[in-house]
Amino acid sequence: MSCTGDDYLSELLGRYRANFDICENYSLGGKVYPAYARFFSLGEKYVLKKEAQLWAIRSYEHVLFIQANSIDENLIDEIRSAIVDHMEPELVRRNEKYPEKDHMCSYLTVVVIADTTPPKDVLKTLKRFHYDKGYLFNLRGHCEARIGLAFLDTETVLTNYAGKELKPLLSNIFKALNREEEKVS
Repeated sequence: MSCTGDDYLSELLGRYRANFDICENYSLGGKVYPAYARFFSLGEKYVLKKEAQLWAIRSYEHVLFIQANSIDENLIDEIRSAIVDHMEPELVRRNEKYPEKDHMCSYLTVVVIADTTPPKDVLKTLKRFHYDKGYLFNLRGHCEARIGLAFLDTETVLTNYAGKELKPLLSNIFKALNREEEKVS
């Protein structure tokens, strides 16, 4: 298959578009990313009428998409910096001390589309990547980092433990692109 990073990203954004607000060429922390996707969910429970609210929960997912030729330690540091220094304070807390009232959970997801599969030591580092932060002893919720990696040369996918739910979606993109290529042939 001759899948390009642009083909993969286009198909992936098409899948995200159904439930996420997407902004292409998104700037965060002085760096421009190919795309950013945001999801928000509100759950509420009432007694008889809306004014008598028992509880409310707000959940978010923020997704940054990165395209790279290869993944190395510098890119891993860039991902960690994007999550810790920019996504968490700017997107989750909105530069406040804590997230908004009724915040339950924010997922900080980074999807990397790489042309080549990196060495095993880099894969091991990415698979073990972990970031979880609670607010006010989790009374204001928490945020968790998820990483999904798609390697175009081998058509394989890797995620960190928190991102294991991303694996079927990222793998299915390869299958969809292969079916499209078969139709054209």
